Amino acid sequence: MNEKLILIVEDEEDILELLEYSLQKEGYETIGFLNVNENLEKVLEEEPIDLIIMDRNLPGIDGTEFISSIKKKGYNAPVVYLTAKDRDEDILEGFDAHADDYITKPFNIKETLARIKAIIRRSNNDVDVLRVRDIIYKATNKKFYIEGEEVELTHLEHDLLLEFIKNKDILMTREHLLEAVWEDSYDKKLKTVNVAIKRLKAKIDPNNKKEYIKSVRGEGYLFC
Repeated sequence: MNEKLILIVEDEEDILELLEYSLQKEGYETIGFLNVNENLEKVLEEEPIDLIIMDRNLPGIDGTEFISSIKKKGYNAPVVYLTAKDRDEDILEGFDAHADDYITKPFNIKETLARIKAIIRRSNNDVDVLRVRDIIYKATNKKFYIEGEEVELTHLEHDLLLEFIKNKDILMTREHLLEAVWEDSYDKKLKTVNVAIKRLKAKIDPNNKKEYIKSVRGEGYLFC
């Protein structure tokens, strides 16, 4: 099995050590930095990085600035910001600056590991078929099947269900779903997510017996 390599940039040494220890226990390889320097860019040039965990409050630079600069150079590894910047505008800034996920401090290490696993799984292009319970997704024809029957979905519903399946058992906020599924759409309103999920549930669970998608009041949605 090819071990995934995770680059961590975190200026608090105890947090960096916790992340490296926890990720290595899960079978990942890690490279850690306490700041942005020329050696960091050298690692990006020489190593096949599968994921970047980036603090924002770094000496002399906001982590979003560094990520934006390397994205312009063509580096396409997924990015998780792990930061104390937790205002709504900070989180939106992070997603505008190429975030695949945004985790605020203090953080739960088990939840963080689960979210990192989900992003790596989502970015793994080797997966042709995804299975969750009796739902099957075939990447070759971009179609969903439930109990062997094809489910007719709109393009938006397809993307929404795929996001749920790739993040099974992970709580996702409406804000995250807006960024991940609607992307550049002008219709970025939280109620849009609620309506779309209601329509999707009616198609994949018309009798409301399977409860694939659960609403967590005040938090978001869970696919399980």
